[in-house]
Amino acid sequence: MITTTKPGTRTVVTIAVAIVGAFSAARTLRPSWEVPTPTEANLPEERLQDFRDALFFPIREFLAGGNPYDPAAMFEHWPVRQNFNLYQPYHLVLHMPFALPEYRIGAIAFALASLLLLGVLGLLAARRAKLPLVLGTIVIATLLVTSQVGKAQLYVGQVNPLIAVGAAAALMARSSHPRVAALGLAVAWLKPQFGLPLAVLLFARGSRRVALGGTVIAALASLPVVALLIFRGGGVGPYLDVIAANLAHAGGTSYGAVDSPTAQRVDLPAVFFRVTDWLPPAAELVALVGVLAATACLARKLDRGDDDNRSLAELITCVGAVVAMVHQPGDVLIAVPAMTAVAVVCWRCRKERDWLLTGFAVLALLVPFAHLYFVNSTIVGAFGQRVDVTVDGVAIVVAWVLLVLVAARKRA
Repeated sequence: MITTTKPGTRTVVTIAVAIVGAFSAARTLRPSWEVPTPTEANLPEERLQDFRDALFFPIREFLAGGNPYDPAAMFEHWPVRQNFNLYQPYHLVLHMPFALPEYRIGAIAFALASLLLLGVLGLLAARRAKLPLVLGTIVIATLLVTSQVGKAQLYVGQVNPLIAVGAAAALMARSSHPRVAALGLAVAWLKPQFGLPLAVLLFARGSRRVALGGTVIAALASLPVVALLIFRGGGVGPYLDVIAANLAHAGGTSYGAVDSPTAQRVDLPAVFFRVTDWLPPAAELVALVGVLAATACLARKLDRGDDDNRSLAELITCVGAVVAMVHQPGDVLIAVPAMTAVAVVCWRCRKERDWLLTGFAVLALLVPFAHLYFVNSTIVGAFGQRVDVTVDGVAIVVAWVLLVLVAARKRA
């Protein structure tokens, strides 16, 4: 175990892992300086597509005086392939520095910032798991940039590393530093599908000041942008029409619809549909309420236990937030600190039945991280694309079910 390594051996291991991590980081950064400048001719380009469609050009549209939430405006004015979803409006200001320079410079700067945030996430994970800080951080950060989830953040240009750091701060500091935790939650609100379930679960677990404070901070940060968009659009009514059009467009896409057979969504209703070809009435609402209620109840129960059980409460909170509503495989990044802490406990208590079962849940959560290109190709070749886009979601849902079973068995 990393905690029992001799100092001399630990130094050698640290240097060796750091070299591997630097190599992986360099490879992971390559798409940011190799990606071509977007044009209508290269719309299928996947490298930095989220940076292009959800950051660079939406901010350019905002700076040009338009409303980036309007799908028609974005498709008319810019070379984007996907709609700009309902990110918090403060996103348009927070990430503005990456959209001011020309495209490739902004892409490189954003990729470097994301890489740094993955390192910070590794630091938080090592600290939460009480691992040797330097070695633990380097090992976890190296595993992240080598894994499919970590590489995808930089390859596609997602904002999940920032959200994962915010979520980790919200969970780790909710008792000791509630103001820091509230700020972390406000960052997690960048994507409402993270902010909403985390706020609800934090509130239910007794961190009401954090839940309300983080939500208020996110709302206040977005208010000036919303006011400007309303003013530009001619009033509240036209602004709400744009939001409705945005939601309608997102719900009808092959990658966003709950009943799409090719969507990579990992939330419970989407996974259930891809496995059964059946979508029950009001499935998304039922899943949202049911998963959050069960997760909140069990997390509160675990909070009354020792530190090991509280680590498990953090993990079931993170996984419950992902399973409850629309999410994709990379969104499980928010669970990394809690996964690390629980993995250490599982190893230490591996002879106990409950922690052994919890270990299987952690292994299931590792499936998206291990879903590398050669794994992807093997699954597609053997079982087809539908299985390939479903396996991560099934693994995450199974992990949540296992965590629920373990938490239900625990004594209060």
